[in-house]
Amino acid sequence: MDGYFDLGTHTRPVSTNIAAAQTWFDRGLVWCYGYNHEESVDCFAKAAEADPTLAIAHWGAAYAQGCNYNKPWEAFDDADFQASLSAARSHLDAALARVDGASDAEAALIKALAKRYQSNTGTLDEACTWNAEYADAMREVYNRFADDLDVATLFAEALMNLTPWALWDLSTGEIAEGAATQEAIDVLERGLGQDGGYGHPGLLHLYIHLWEMSPRPETALRAGDALRDLVPDAGHLNHMPTHIDVLCGHYERVVSSNSRAIAADTKYLEVAGPLNFYSLYRCHNYHFKVYGAMFLGQMAPALQAAEAMNATLPRALLTIESPPMADWLEGFVSVKQHVLIRFGQWDQIVAQALPEDPALFCVTTAMMHYAKAVAYAASDRVPQAEAEAALFEAAFERVPETRFIFNNTCRDILAVAAAMMKGEIAYRKAEFDAAFAHLRKSVALDDAMPYDEPWGWMQPTRHALGALLLEQRQFDAAAEVYRQDLGLDPTLPRAVQHPDNVWSLQGYYECLIQLGRSDEARMVKQRLDLAKGRTDVPVKSSCFCKLGSH
Repeated sequence: MDGYFDLGTHTRPVSTNIAAAQTWFDRGLVWCYGYNHEESVDCFAKAAEADPTLAIAHWGAAYAQGCNYNKPWEAFDDADFQASLSAARSHLDAALARVDGASDAEAALIKALAKRYQSNTGTLDEACTWNAEYADAMREVYNRFADDLDVATLFAEALMNLTPWALWDLSTGEIAEGAATQEAIDVLERGLGQDGGYGHPGLLHLYIHLWEMSPRPETALRAGDALRDLVPDAGHLNHMPTHIDVLCGHYERVVSSNSRAIAADTKYLEVAGPLNFYSLYRCHNYHFKVYGAMFLGQMAPALQAAEAMNATLPRALLTIESPPMADWLEGFVSVKQHVLIRFGQWDQIVAQALPEDPALFCVTTAMMHYAKAVAYAASDRVPQAEAEAALFEAAFERVPETRFIFNNTCRDILAVAAAMMKGEIAYRKAEFDAAFAHLRKSVALDDAMPYDEPWGWMQPTRHALGALLLEQRQFDAAAEVYRQDLGLDPTLPRAVQHPDNVWSLQGYYECLIQLGRSDEARMVKQRLDLAKGRTDVPVKSSCFCKLGSH
């Protein structure tokens, strides 16, 4: 019992007089709120072992076996789905067999969960229907126990799981058609307004997810600050505030909080090893740290995080067939290429050896050919760039549709790469109309990606477009590009704006000076000087593809 991970102070007293059962139940619940579902199931099982009569412990194991906001039923392969459903129903049956000894609230939660797992076998379509019936059942539980913060959390999650990552319409800023977003807002905000609401890890976690896709992500800043460090050894909860930080331009907090999340998850890695689904969340911390450091203009931490992430992705993990971990994780290995391009490391890119297993590392292979093509083009070696472009096209065809980086298919991400690459090569051939057409296509593809944090394409495409427009003295067009990227143009969806990033501040300031808009330039210069105070490389342009950027 001693020497376990520090999971903070959240507790839910349950129907047991056995201290060990209560402790393990609390641990399982907090891990569930922190989306380490494998460890959660293990803790709930230990609670049931400590008190064989504890029905709610079996409920917890059943709950944690199922889908969640980050892994909806549609993301399960068939073997994973059938195994998870069977295990969940087995735990639920054990809970139902013991329900007479449960409290009223516990019994209500157990009976509601029976709507989520109506059989130990089924289809994905059936499971999605069951989700809707479960949400209805949880509404009834919530109506009876509205002051119970755990019930509020579980009901809100049931609502959000009906349309995961589709709570808002990015193009309009309105709640997405058919989504229960407003009801989830009402439930979570009522819970946060109660005593202990801002100390509840589940409420805070979901509130961040609820607002991040909205036109007002800053609504969840207070929740993020409350969650930060609330559960010291739950890496994902340390990380979650940065979903809001990055949208508000607080990139330094993105780096610092994900550094703490990485430290927490390293402790878990040392105990549990890498061969588990939670490795996806550990990668997410590194990925996010890379993203924040890139926006800060900090090459050293960005490169360090990318390399450290790759070191935690052993071949044995990527070759697990169910869940198909290569489909979930191999794309992360390619993140280093984004860093090298962001900071113009052309010689290092060209010198890289390709993966020895291009079938397993198919996304990485394609991204490396893209990076080499850009590096050759940016250093004015067009024939070599065109040769790499051909290799990229061939590698792209070998990437299956099943490869993802979170919410985006790797093929969609690589489609942005293709347009960027063609634009860079055409530009160095002085085919400027074609170049800008390709780069504008890359912007359109980038903007149209499904919402994700970090965004599917890690260096905003407007940074290259703006830099090269500026180089061609198209100052008005470049200024418009930078205004959009900085969020100063309200026509762009909130989710694709990057407030106060040093790269667009630099480009926009240059445009304003060239256009003689000195008053605006002075205001932007203040923000630029603050941003440059944190860079570890000279920032002379929004993209190193612009000549003279080094």
